[in-house]
Amino acid sequence: MRILGIDPGTRVVGYGIVDKVGADLKPVAWGAIRVRPTDDISRRLLEIHQGLAKVIDEYKPDEVALEGAFFGKSAKAALRIGQAQGAAILTAALSGLPVTSYAPREAKKAVVGTGSASKEQVQRMVQVILGLREPPSPLDAADALSIAICHAHRHRG
Repeated sequence: MRILGIDPGTRVVGYGIVDKVGADLKPVAWGAIRVRPTDDISRRLLEIHQGLAKVIDEYKPDEVALEGAFFGKSAKAALRIGQAQGAAILTAALSGLPVTSYAPREAKKAVVGTGSASKEQVQRMVQVILGLREPPSPLDAADALSIAICHAHRHRG
């Protein structure tokens, strides 16, 4: 099973793809879709959609795992993240892919063992879990890989 993990944002969207083969996880690809923060929100959401559509077309995941909203931020930030989540969910739906959402604390706990881990701790543990030579970069991609790992651990198929 191939899992696309997505860390949504309206400036940077991290993505990470892992293959679950039995109990093993194999890293496939990771990176970030960057949009200009000076563009209006409709343009940024379109670019997020187009970037994720390219990732889906190239890597052909079976399922999508998405980081849910973090409510500790301001209402304005939560709204913006929600807009990026909507773009990601729509992109997956247009490709016929099921989407599962995970709270940021749940994904952190799945890879680090605590929901209060720092982004750098998540990045380092993703490196260890996936056997990477270097920590995945940028941090948004490491977060996306952690979401894919979380989904793989919780998937019963």
